[in-house]
Amino acid sequence: MTRPTLTQSSGPAHSRILGLGAVRGENVVTNDDVAGPIDSSDEWIRQRTGIVTRRRARADQDVLDLAEAAGRAAIADAGLVGADIDAVILSTVTYFHQTPAGAAVLADRLGATPAAAYDISAACAGYTYGIGQADALVRSGAARNVLVIGAEKMSDFIDPTDRSISFLLGDGAGAVVVGPSDTPGIGPTVWGSDGAQAQAIRQTASWKDAIENGEPWPTLRQEGPTVFKWAAWQMAPVAAKAIAAAGLTPDDVDVFVPHQANMRIIDQLIKQLKLPEHVVVGRDIADTGNTSAASIPLAIERLKREGTASSGDLALQIGFGAGLVYAAQVVVLP
Repeated sequence: MTRPTLTQSSGPAHSRILGLGAVRGENVVTNDDVAGPIDSSDEWIRQRTGIVTRRRARADQDVLDLAEAAGRAAIADAGLVGADIDAVILSTVTYFHQTPAGAAVLADRLGATPAAAYDISAACAGYTYGIGQADALVRSGAARNVLVIGAEKMSDFIDPTDRSISFLLGDGAGAVVVGPSDTPGIGPTVWGSDGAQAQAIRQTASWKDAIENGEPWPTLRQEGPTVFKWAAWQMAPVAAKAIAAAGLTPDDVDVFVPHQANMRIIDQLIKQLKLPEHVVVGRDIADTGNTSAASIPLAIERLKREGTASSGDLALQIGFGAGLVYAAQVVVLP
């Protein structure tokens, strides 16, 4: 008997970002506001990180509230409605529920049901992980329009006395809609992980330990020198591979938007990549702080709003963080 042959779906040859949305925490938190508990100063924080203020959400807002606002803005910017969305990808490490996925709740809030919906946990690389997945979903024919959201309420995991990471962190959400395109709008994703360095950025305790052993509420910590060295020197080759994979050279890049972790890391990446002076660089960290998975779309939104980046620009973006995980690609700005 002849076995039947499976039919596989196929989609458009190319995908692109159709729309962008972003929301920041409403509260502006200055360096003076956070310096006391860590025995520091505004000058020290600016010199070490480049941060002047960070944005944090109201106590009555949760990460899904931020994600919903950004998602609605992205869908509207794409000229679509919720029912046009076929898949919702939410990248976050600050959603309190193990299950159900926050993406499923968002799909319902946004009127996207019965869209496929799932969460990804890739920390500060979560947005670029999501872009890589959305590109694949569209081009495979598995979905036509994919909503990718990076959303974090980092202030829920802050120890005000911690000098390693907590004073860096802010709250916000950035979202895009990825859909079909007649021309290439998203280059190949270069991604990976190094779990041997998983302790470099971590929670102070597991939820199990906190519950069973009476450990304090888990907050975030990082090994600063280890993370700085890894990000500043090992991520530049990843970004260079993403440029080459897209068939480009550094001279072709219009905009560079790295994860907004630390201004000194950003400067070192520019130097390592030998980016020409015409390249516009996202530096949203100065006013917004480190918002993990939300940082890249938030930085892009600021560049477009301020007029320093335009629709059609070629933007190199790279996310990197806890795991340690990373992902980079070149995209055409919507």
